[in-house]
Amino acid sequence: MPMQVAQWNKALVADRLAPVQLLVGEELLVLEAADALRRRARELGYLEREVLEAGPQFDWNNLARAAAGMSLFASLRLLDLRLPGGRAGKEGGAAIQAFCADPPPDVSLLITATEWSSKHEAAWCKTVDQTGIQVVFQAPRPNEWGRWITARLAARGLAATPDAAALLAERVEGNLLAAAQEVDKLAILHQGGRIDRQEMERLVADSARYDAFKLTDAAFAGDAGRALRVLAGLHAEGEELIGLMGWLVNQLQLALRLASAEDFAAQARIERLWPAREQLFRTALRRAPRQHWLACLARAARIDRMAKGREAGEPWREAERLIAAMALPRGAMSGP
Repeated sequence: MPMQVAQWNKALVADRLAPVQLLVGEELLVLEAADALRRRARELGYLEREVLEAGPQFDWNNLARAAAGMSLFASLRLLDLRLPGGRAGKEGGAAIQAFCADPPPDVSLLITATEWSSKHEAAWCKTVDQTGIQVVFQAPRPNEWGRWITARLAARGLAATPDAAALLAERVEGNLLAAAQEVDKLAILHQGGRIDRQEMERLVADSARYDAFKLTDAAFAGDAGRALRVLAGLHAEGEELIGLMGWLVNQLQLALRLASAEDFAAQARIERLWPAREQLFRTALRRAPRQHWLACLARAARIDRMAKGREAGEPWREAERLIAAMALPRGAMSGP
């Protein structure tokens, strides 16, 4: 039976990792949990880590070879196995079960999957559960948001009154990534003491407010409806499209740098992205290849020329098409 998240947090402080851990569910929460486990592994002396991306062409014999390999530094080792689609298949399931049948004493296997539902459950999952730990990370239910935000604030060394936490929950409208971003911002902006509702009002950007940051966040998150509403609001408020396009170009250039990097995580550190924004771009770049974002950047440059009167066209209409393309790549780039 999967371990509860609170139980897993306590197990994480043990003096040795379980032979195998399966972390699955909501993408942001899984990636954060995996980062926490890797940090704990380093503290415990797991000084070597090997990443195995189990895509469609993955050779599952690599798992057995990695498990049987010798440490270069006589240290403990962490095998970081990632299942992009959440399914190991017959061959992968057999390989994982074989590992669980006789796990090497100096190796811990971390398996992560960010696409997960009851349909992904298989025999190998039960074997992992019996040998080690399985945790399913789920987004808060509507009545749990206040408690979730309070706990996340506490993890950042912050405290808030219940009505302040409820206000933040209302503002993020059930958007997990938006909630994480707002808490990250609070950790930077708040100067100490308990955050009350009035202070929360002052510090937190209203997620329903029409600003350029929310526009790009919604577009990269794949929420076309929200992004187009924000764009319409900016237009109605008399926002200058030239300034808005400057920000859009900036963010598309950032997406291209990340898409072109050999090591996404290393590039994200160079760009000094907060964890929540790193995850925002990671998710966006999985939806479409580099060529798509290059095409979006070219269209943004064309809209900028329209806004400056250097090219004929309807710049706001073209901006709508660009935002839709960023959010929904498969239906993208139709029209001139």
